[in-house]
Amino acid sequence: MALKLFGRTKKLERKVDEFLDVVGDSSLSFQQAIDCYLDSGVSDRFEERLQQITDLERRGDELEHSVEMEMYSETLIPDARSDVLKLMESLDGIVNTFKGVLFYFATERPAIPEELKSNYRELTALSTASVDDVVVAVRAFFRDPDSVKDHLHKVRFHEHEADTVVTRLRSDIFELDLHLAEKIHLRFFAERIVWISDMAEEVADNLAIYVVKRNI
Repeated sequence: MALKLFGRTKKLERKVDEFLDVVGDSSLSFQQAIDCYLDSGVSDRFEERLQQITDLERRGDELEHSVEMEMYSETLIPDARSDVLKLMESLDGIVNTFKGVLFYFATERPAIPEELKSNYRELTALSTASVDDVVVAVRAFFRDPDSVKDHLHKVRFHEHEADTVVTRLRSDIFELDLHLAEKIHLRFFAERIVWISDMAEEVADNLAIYVVKRNI
C-alpha cells in the first residue's frame, strides 16, 4: 500500500522507507556490537559493527536532509509536513545515540564482570526491541494509522521492561566488591543503554499525538 500521507509521491515514499531501514539496521548492528564487546571487548568484530553504524548514521543524515528538501516542494499541509520531519529527526537522534554509546565503549572500555553480562545483554535486547517496535509503528503511521496503537503498546512494554532490568542492574552493581569509581562506571554504561528505550518511548508518545491529529 502506498504511503497515503504522500499521495503519489513514490520517490519520497521510497526515501522515507529507506530511512526507516537505516534505523532498523542500526538497531541490529548496535545489539551485535554490544554482544561482541561482552564476548571479547573492543575486537575486530566490534569495530566492524561500529563502522557499520557510522556509515548508517551518515546515510540516515543524507536521507533526512533529502526528504526535508523534497517535502517543502510537495503540496503537503504544513502541519503534516512538520510532524513527519519531527519524527525523522527523533529517529535520527536514536541512530546518533547508538553510535555515541558504542564510542563510549570503544574509548572507555568498561570492565564488565562476568556475572553482570547477562543483564547487559538483556538490557540491550529490550532497548533495541523498543526501537524496532517504534520503526514498525512509524511505518504503520504512513500506511495504516488505525494499527499504530497496537505497535505503540509494544514500544511501551519493552521500555518498561528495560527500566525494570536497569533498576535491578544498578542494585547488582553496587552490591559488588568494587571501588566506587568502578561501580559508577558500570552504572553509566547501563544508563546509556536504557536511555535508548526512553528515546523510543518519546517517539512513540509523539507519534500517538500525530495519529490523533490525522484523524481530526
